[in-house]
Amino acid sequence: MKLLIDQNLSPRLVTRLADLYPDSAHVLSLGLDCSSDDALWNHARANDYAIVTKDADFNNLAVVRGYPPKVIWLLLGNCTTAQVEGALRSNHTAIEAFFADPDLGTLALR
Repeated sequence: MKLLIDQNLSPRLVTRLADLYPDSAHVLSLGLDCSSDDALWNHARANDYAIVTKDADFNNLAVVRGYPPKVIWLLLGNCTTAQVEGALRSNHTAIEAFFADPDLGTLALR
């Protein structure tokens, strides 16, 4: 399971979650930090990433375009990087099931 961490989340998440989500990346490390949502969507699709974001934009794209890529939509409000990490860790089993289910395109985490 490779995650593409969106600009609105800390790049530190990649190293902090490497034990559960190896080969993940942050848009900054890929030079995509100033890219459009379309460019990120296309990169995620071409490289087998699931997009992790706090924005509704990628969920909206998934509704219109379908998937892949899959979208993990964090509905956490203002929170720390540790809280985001905690949500992705505590929901690891649900995220694994989400990746395995070909009928699901967005997973909303609270």
